[in-house]
Amino acid sequence: MIVVMKKGATPEQIQHMIRRIEEFGLKAHPIFGTERTVIAAIGEKRDDMRQSLESGPGVAEVVPILAPYKVASREVKAEPTVVRAGSLSVGNCYLGVIAGPCSIENEEQTIATARAIKAAGATALRGGAFKPRTSPYSFQGLKERGLEILAAAREETGLAVVTEVLSETDVTLVARYADVLQIGARNMQNYRLLEKVGETDKPVLLKRGPSATLEELLLAAEYILNAGNKQVMLCERGIRTFETHTRFTLPLATVPWLHERTHLPVVVDPSHGTGHTPLVARMAAAAVASGADGLIVEVHPDPEHALSDGYQSLNFTQFEEMMTLCRKVADAVGKLLP
Repeated sequence: MIVVMKKGATPEQIQHMIRRIEEFGLKAHPIFGTERTVIAAIGEKRDDMRQSLESGPGVAEVVPILAPYKVASREVKAEPTVVRAGSLSVGNCYLGVIAGPCSIENEEQTIATARAIKAAGATALRGGAFKPRTSPYSFQGLKERGLEILAAAREETGLAVVTEVLSETDVTLVARYADVLQIGARNMQNYRLLEKVGETDKPVLLKRGPSATLEELLLAAEYILNAGNKQVMLCERGIRTFETHTRFTLPLATVPWLHERTHLPVVVDPSHGTGHTPLVARMAAAAVASGADGLIVEVHPDPEHALSDGYQSLNFTQFEEMMTLCRKVADAVGKLLP
């Protein structure tokens, strides 16, 4: 249920209601809006709770949350959430552009890419230090050395670093270097990992699983939110269908559908969503037109010789052209893109 506080409710009244909710054995999630505060009360309800909470000081009303995803729902927070991490802002009017290589291969490749994408207008650097690969014989990433290279690129360019964490045991290590923790599609329903990143103070980019419904994506985000981390970005990266002309099918109707139901920002990945370099720029522009709050794109100085995903990576010139196109669309739909 949601405890809606009156306009002008005092901090003491809000804290009192948080304590009352916790006395009922529920978890309190206060959300401070521009006009009023609401407190989501999550857990098993009793019949007498609602009336008791409605009688509290500074309370306007207590209403049930109908959506199965409680804290992520617009019923709890009508205003769009803006996620910020260093140079990256995603949500509401801000369009974040996260770009970089699929895998961190060496320092020269990473620094060159970071300089090029920043010059073209990207607001964050992506790159895999730990790589989940279908084959155990494929390149698995440089691990901590890759994280050190990402940190060096941030020092050089000022770009926020977005990188994937694969395991609960790696969260502390990755969080030491990264500005944003990415949960890949394979781990969308790794609930212990979701809870672990939910305990950090780092923003989380949560990718949709290729066979997951949107409700399942929102419930996965709920694990992170329920653990205490309110800085969650949802990422549409394409789903499996019967089509074979692209690596995945990129359903851009996801973006407005999610915006109607959740306050969390929505990022689109046209690289994985298409799997073909010539399609990435147009689908990135289409994602911006659909209302996306961010893009995450694979960029490599020499895609032909990339150790992973070269067939869907843009080179520097192609990325500049994509940014020019996306900037025109962003201007038309009221998104702020550097």
